[in-house]
Amino acid sequence: MEPRPNELRISSLQLVSEKEKQKNSVSGALDSSHGQQSGSLPNDATFTIGKLAKLTQISADTVRYYEKEGLINPAQKSHGGYRLYTGDAVRRLNFIKHAQHCGLSLSEIRELLEMKRRDDSCCSDIRTVALHKKLLLESKIKALQAMSNALSSLIETCNDDAKPLDECPILSALERNSDQVFIR
Repeated sequence: MEPRPNELRISSLQLVSEKEKQKNSVSGALDSSHGQQSGSLPNDATFTIGKLAKLTQISADTVRYYEKEGLINPAQKSHGGYRLYTGDAVRRLNFIKHAQHCGLSLSEIRELLEMKRRDDSCCSDIRTVALHKKLLLESKIKALQAMSNALSSLIETCNDDAKPLDECPILSALERNSDQVFIR
């Protein structure tokens, strides 16, 4: 026996109400100002890729990319074939975002996540990765500062008048040094 139209509508309203309850419980578990966890997510909460993306403030395409790269996996699939993620995925994506803000690449993040899973890893292993990255960043900063200083010197040679391009001191200096090999 098929349900009558009113019964269908009540069921749909109940479903929407349940979804709202889930949304509110998840929203309350996250600090809305930073998108970071302020409490724990409900254990039984599952999220579609769109909801997960919204909760973590990244695009659904990024979630799919991370999944392709093996950084995240859906917990299950719905009857309709949709990927469903849990609070673990929210925590993992927030970890990835924070690590990226610290300058870590996805391969370095993958390395950290693999270390976290291994029984033989310890805190000093993680510290070594962080220290190595810090040294690389400091090296890049020095190189960027040298480039900035070189540009400042070139800018100082130009008094910003309306000289023709063949008399431009910046272009002349760059042409003079174009045949030199720069070693970093």
